[in-house]
Amino acid sequence: MAPQVVKLYTNKRERELVDYSADLFAILKTTEKLERAYVRDAISAKDYESSCTKLLAQFRTLCTTLKGQVPDVAKFARDHNMECPAALNRLISSGMPATIEHGKAGSGTTAGSGSSEVNVASTVQYYIGAMDALKLDMTATDEVYPLLSDIMQSLHKVSKLPPEFSGKVKLKQWLSLLHSMPASQRLSQEEVRQLLFDLESSYNDFISQLGM
Repeated sequence: MAPQVVKLYTNKRERELVDYSADLFAILKTTEKLERAYVRDAISAKDYESSCTKLLAQFRTLCTTLKGQVPDVAKFARDHNMECPAALNRLISSGMPATIEHGKAGSGTTAGSGSSEVNVASTVQYYIGAMDALKLDMTATDEVYPLLSDIMQSLHKVSKLPPEFSGKVKLKQWLSLLHSMPASQRLSQEEVRQLLFDLESSYNDFISQLGM
């Protein structure tokens, strides 16, 4: 007697849902392994940050696609008997790599290195680029998040800044807010105005801190 074949889908839409669900499962498992590797010093901060940033971007895009079918990712994990607390914390609660959240740059550079001037110049460029993009009406979550993430990562590479530099605090708040929003959602006029104000204030403080 031939074994019975169990069909996971009956049409194209159901097949896509199965494929996307498999992608979500894979992202959760991969992120959990990545977080454990980072905690155990089995991966460098630089490689961790790069991989985590990519997973976060994939997760946000996938969540937008599956919003109607998978409104609760934590429940999805429970329903599939997944033990991935670190992944859920990173992907849902935090929304940014641990290196950014806790201010440990993954640049591989050290204080006093010859690249300090390059880091400062890059940070200035990222600030100006983000403010210009907002003024050009690039206000969707998936457009703004990478711009702010670039600034945050670059700030962590500037060793002269104090650990609790106000710009980092504000950026972290904005990154957390954007992480909770769908990728296609646009910032309101009030939010854009506030973000521009925060970026300009942070930029001026950055310049002041470095005595430029």
